[in-house]
Amino acid sequence: QVQLVESGGGLVQPGGSLRLSCAASGLAFSINRYVISWYRQRPGEERELVGTITQLASTTNFPASVKGRFAISRVNDRNTVYLQMNNVKVEDTAVYYCHAYGFEKDYWGQGTQVTVSS
Repeated sequence: QVQLVESGGGLVQPGGSLRLSCAASGLAFSINRYVISWYRQRPGEERELVGTITQLASTTNFPASVKGRFAISRVNDRNTVYLQMNNVKVEDTAVYYCHAYGFEKDYWGQGTQVTVSS
């Protein structure tokens, strides 16, 4: 059974930093064989893509709303992907989800709450 478990969410002040983790278990292949994406969802809004890391070459892509502030990295032997959030803003407040896609299957984590407030 595949599980993606996010952790690291919490309360952070504007301008601060937070690192989210997505630990994968039960995948048929190493995590570096999957496209891993981070999404977020604010109350009453649709889920929004905030970043992606591709397989193998580990190319990352970010939308304009977080580009230059967020980074994604992967530690293959831990089967874990990280979302580093820097210079966070109040509008970054949301539930953050990890998503894995590969071999015609996709998986979601349960989400972790990030609240940016002074």
